[in-house]
Amino acid sequence: MSKTKGGGSTKNGRDSNAQRLGVKVFDGTKITAGTIIIRQRGTKVHPGKNVRRAS
Repeated sequence: MSKTKGGGSTKNGRDSNAQRLGVKVFDGTKITAGTIIIRQRGTKVHPGKNVRRAS
């Protein structure tokens, strides 16, 4: 019989990198084709006139 408990593993101890989401270009800024305007999860903000959603 063991006198001490077995050393178990912990589920803590890691930290993920920031995802850098949000608005990248603000109102009134001139941009070229292919520029990222907003990075988001899902479609909270929908594309407007002359803007398409990337795949």
